Amino acid sequence: MSGYDPYDPHEGRQAPEEHYYNPIKQPGWREVARKIWAPLVATGAFLLKFGAVLFKLKVFATAGTMLVSIAAYSFVFGWRFAVGFVVLLLVHEMGHVIELRRQGIPASAPLFIPFLGAVVGMKQMPQNAWHEAKVALAGPILGTAGAGAVWAAAVAYDSELLRALAFTGFFLNLFNLLPIVPLDGGRAVAALHPALWLVGLAGLGLLTYLHPNPILIIIIIFGALELWRRWQARRAGYQPEYYRVEPAQRVLVALVYVGVAVACAIGMTYTHVEKTF
Repeated sequence: MSGYDPYDPHEGRQAPEEHYYNPIKQPGWREVARKIWAPLVATGAFLLKFGAVLFKLKVFATAGTMLVSIAAYSFVFGWRFAVGFVVLLLVHEMGHVIELRRQGIPASAPLFIPFLGAVVGMKQMPQNAWHEAKVALAGPILGTAGAGAVWAAAVAYDSELLRALAFTGFFLNLFNLLPIVPLDGGRAVAALHPALWLVGLAGLGLLTYLHPNPILIIIIIFGALELWRRWQARRAGYQPEYYRVEPAQRVLVALVYVGVAVACAIGMTYTHVEKTF
């Protein structure tokens, strides 16, 4: 989602992912939608007026979209939480950027989209599914480490705000590990077996049915389209070498995938903040 992130190895862009969560108060999705609507409209108007200028000036692109996202999130969560949340998103996205550049793949700095996450653009595909998995997992790895640092600070300063931010960071990275493209987990399990994409799509569909949410619906639509495109490409034999991964590499991807997911689940357990009425 996104979570990072994220990027599209085939078209050079990242599809949206869910990157928001309120760990203290959990209102119904209609109430959240009403709160989000006004800042979304304001953000859209701002981007229509100034977006072209911001994106042409690369030095300001990341900072500008970060500020827009902070302003939008502040309407719902307050500015302190908004700043911390956007910083956690940045840490997650930088994991992808670092790994892309380590592989010699030109990558843009992260650009932020309020209530949908952030994107990292790249100009070429990784060499194969193994390299794509490393890029995909780099975001949750660094993002989970960032959430862990916030958790440590929460303990040191006995801060419920920092604890809530840490919980959100762990949730963000765990959600992104769902095995559905375009989320990080979907890109990682491409190195394991494509059948896992169907499992992820079915699971997210069930979650959306139980807890309706417009952003989950967007992810399902993008995920279904990307799944169909990749599945057709595999059946047609367009990229037989791309998905050819060594057994040792599959094992390593699985171990890292499960390890990060377990770390996020443990972090969420210890940073959960009970509702107060």
